[in-house]
Amino acid sequence: MSRSVGGLALPNLERLGLGRCAPLAGVLPVESPAAAWGTAQPASAGKDSTSGHWELCGLLLERPFRTYPAGFPPEFVEAFVAATGRGVLANRPASGTEIIAEFGEEHRATGKWILYTSADSVCQVAAHEAVVQVEELYRACRAARELLSGPGGVSRVIARPFAGGPGNWQRTSRRRDFSVPPPGETLLDRLAAAHIPRFGIGKVDDLFAGRAIKSLHPETNAAVYRAITGALSAMPRGLLFVNVHEFDQSWGHRNDVAGFHAGLVALDAALPSMLGAVREQDLVIITADHGNDPTTPSSDHSRECVPLLVSGPRVRGAALGVRRTFADVGQTLAAFFGVPPLAAGTSFLEEIWLG
Repeated sequence: MSRSVGGLALPNLERLGLGRCAPLAGVLPVESPAAAWGTAQPASAGKDSTSGHWELCGLLLERPFRTYPAGFPPEFVEAFVAATGRGVLANRPASGTEIIAEFGEEHRATGKWILYTSADSVCQVAAHEAVVQVEELYRACRAARELLSGPGGVSRVIARPFAGGPGNWQRTSRRRDFSVPPPGETLLDRLAAAHIPRFGIGKVDDLFAGRAIKSLHPETNAAVYRAITGALSAMPRGLLFVNVHEFDQSWGHRNDVAGFHAGLVALDAALPSMLGAVREQDLVIITADHGNDPTTPSSDHSRECVPLLVSGPRVRGAALGVRRTFADVGQTLAAFFGVPPLAAGTSFLEEIWLG
């Protein structure tokens, strides 16, 4: 993307060492980065938010979650209709904004669910807030979650409430993700067993099925950044786990290069305030859970080698190289918090921590 916008101006990320992670137009590979730098490769079979977050927390998947490129089978649709008392529209892979534009009026007239999926392992159920109360939509998604479990199950069932009318349909902020629970122990479980606080910002709790973490759900990236600053100031100890969602949800999935670019600039501008709340013993890791390049023809996730920046007052600026799995992040945090090692990953704490 850096080339498609004529180069990126991200002075704060550049200072941390982003330009050392990979060649990026406009981002210099500074001689002495303020952070440790490297990249990480996905080792789990998949490219979705759930498997990416689980891998970051030390849990690898050998098989990807099931996808439904032709829509969901009749037996699921029939069971879903019976469980919810409403019929179904669409039932095919689609962009969320496009499927609502196509079926929004019919949904309002009939009360039927707009059911759709994507190239990733998701079942999405959309309903107008003036037609279906949000709590009923959530109950329907819980029913779909139960029906789409086991070998044919999807990673997430997503409630997609919307409002407005033709030409002005708007997805609202009351989205909910209903994930399958992790099939093994994660970093969050280890921290919970050790009574170490865990706090999420963004859809982190949804991606772990609410296990061992609770989250705030700000509507925008800007609100996320404010929440990070507030949480860092308020938390005496523990893990702050953040998902910055608009890069994926608002810009990556919509191939919005300008929006993605503006989002990177806004993130860079917000970094000094967020890092200013970091204390002497804090460890900050900036990375990603998958790719979603807005410049490609596809509007879906991609398997990517992600940047890895590690900062903090006691962090040594060091080259971390290409890590073979995102799980190195979780293993490093396990060592940092002094909990038992995770099943996957190699800690890089000794390479960076000045003690």
